[in-house]
Amino acid sequence: MAEVKLLGLWYSPFSHRVEWALKIKGVEYEFIEENLQNKSPLLLESNPIHKKIPVLIHNGKPICESMVIVEYIDETFEGPSILPKHPYDRAIARFWVKFFEDKGSAVGRSFFHESDKAKEELCDMLKILDNELKDKKFFVGDKFGFADIAANFLGLWMGVLEEATGVFLVPREKFPNFCAWRDEYINCSQNKEYLPSRNELLAYFKGRFQAAVASSDAK
Repeated sequence: MAEVKLLGLWYSPFSHRVEWALKIKGVEYEFIEENLQNKSPLLLESNPIHKKIPVLIHNGKPICESMVIVEYIDETFEGPSILPKHPYDRAIARFWVKFFEDKGSAVGRSFFHESDKAKEELCDMLKILDNELKDKKFFVGDKFGFADIAANFLGLWMGVLEEATGVFLVPREKFPNFCAWRDEYINCSQNKEYLPSRNELLAYFKGRFQAAVASSDAK
């Protein structure tokens, strides 16, 4: 029996945050694909409050919430540090993680619910990030880290959603610094081995968007 199990979804940016941390640390783990329409007893038992993925189970003990899990992995396992070492840098990284958690829902709502308010919120968020990333390669320090992992839905998933839905919300001329960070996120050699297949993500979200359109047309 594996010492470390991860309950998740292959296409979920939240599951991917945890997988990324496990891979950075070189931790062997068993990935258990969940079905959100028919949640497993293990998921319901392991996360009885929210009943959501991801859940990390280490030595039989469950840990919930993706970035809480990433911190746990960083503190528990040997390997390269994920959080910055300096207390100030750690505080700044945690600030940006909280920012993404608070603002990130606007991304999905912008594409799948065609909400003008969500698009305005997304635009405001990108303006803030574009200003923050001026003359910076990553959010904290000179290497990919904790805050960048938290922003993975902006680094890869948002571009996939743009192509899948045909709704393009991130013009390079308007957000050049953010787009430079996104390019670095996708193309940086230290990141590539941890990224899921873009083509597989694109096929999945195209199918999901087409199903949503068909369902809407049938009403």
